[in-house]
Amino acid sequence: MKIKEIIDRVVAYHPGMPEGYHGADGIKTGNPDQECTGIAVALVPTIEAVRKAAELHCNLLFVHEPTNYTSPDEPGWSLDFKNRVFEEKQKLVEKNRIVIFRDHDRMHAHEPDSIFTGVIKYLGWEDYYRPEDHSVPMGFVFELPQISVRELSEFLIEKLNLNGVRLIGNPDDIVRRVAITGHLTADFGGIYGTDENGIWHEYGTEVIRAMEEGVDAIIPLETIEWTALSYVRDAVTLGYAKAVINIGHFSGEELGMAYARDWLKELTEDKVPVFYLPANDIYSFLLRQD
Repeated sequence: MKIKEIIDRVVAYHPGMPEGYHGADGIKTGNPDQECTGIAVALVPTIEAVRKAAELHCNLLFVHEPTNYTSPDEPGWSLDFKNRVFEEKQKLVEKNRIVIFRDHDRMHAHEPDSIFTGVIKYLGWEDYYRPEDHSVPMGFVFELPQISVRELSEFLIEKLNLNGVRLIGNPDDIVRRVAITGHLTADFGGIYGTDENGIWHEYGTEVIRAMEEGVDAIIPLETIEWTALSYVRDAVTLGYAKAVINIGHFSGEELGMAYARDWLKELTEDKVPVFYLPANDIYSFLLRQD
């Protein structure tokens, strides 16, 4: 089976994109007319992932995040300065004749979102998910059995293979209604500005609204600190059982690629080997010594 055929099957598997779509998805390196010797599935096309794909004799590296460290993620490097790190990565990719294919926009456009379908599945939270609850825009709300903030944090550390979490809240507080949010950045989702009544809205304030209406704890991906995070800090100071468990963007989406391995096996009818390459936590923690 040629790599091109596998990519065509992936595109057909996802919903169609708008006419004239020019986004992040596509081939970033390599020749798709090769016969596929194996698929390595990784959230991020790191040097480590490229090396591991080569060790497994895979010439298709199927990823979700950028290859060249930019948001547009165009193939190659076209900025006005030299990038030695990218050059070395490119040489390693070329030496091993690896095709890197990015599947990002289509995965999130899938109904349901195919990244977070995998996250929910591999967290074991399918029975707790409340898809009818839209209180957190572009988020996922769960009704968990009562659990302490500490226990929930430790669960996430284990399931996501984290080195730790950044926590706002009292570890001994009990929470139940928990939401995985979108990126807690100012204008995420295009929610940013005043409405027809002159009321200000931004993504963080919509998350605050949801927490005022009963969400106990949030698990965000990207974060800024002056909206929902500051709200939670003050809420905790006042004695409210609220929490932020900050796991990071990449770790928050990691399990979606375990799920991608599953459906890629089905799409390729087991004609090529498919391997999931879980990533290490991008962060390490140097703790203060008192």
